[in-house]
Amino acid sequence: MSDAGNICPRFHVAVELIGGRWTGAIISRLLAGRARYNELRAAVPEISDRMLSERLRALECEGLLTRTVVPETPVRVEYELTAKGHALEDALDAIGRWATKWISDVDLARAEGSVSVRPVEKPRAGKAKPENRPKRSRAKR
Repeated sequence: MSDAGNICPRFHVAVELIGGRWTGAIISRLLAGRARYNELRAAVPEISDRMLSERLRALECEGLLTRTVVPETPVRVEYELTAKGHALEDALDAIGRWATKWISDVDLARAEGSVSVRPVEKPRAGKAKPENRPKRSRAKR
């Protein structure tokens, strides 16, 4: 029996794992090598301290990175991708190539919230708009 029945659930879990906001940027930075918290914070300037801490904890729990405490004064904490984390490099490169080709400046502005896009209203099937309906004459009783 093939794994065809398991592709969708596994794909969904993978996309949810790496698709979280800022997760791709954190992993991309760590692909270049180990980094301290402040180096990660500088690499993703829009991320809050709280969000960075949460993302790092989640990636550690998923086995994508390791957190190493170096007993110095002051204590130094370093983050580094595991083999499982490094295995995402090809996938992230492919997403980057796709984004370069297909994500426009308008798409970026929309994602940042600086462009509002109103959905196009489609006419309802079988119902004419009130202004387009023929007027009915009512017979007087």
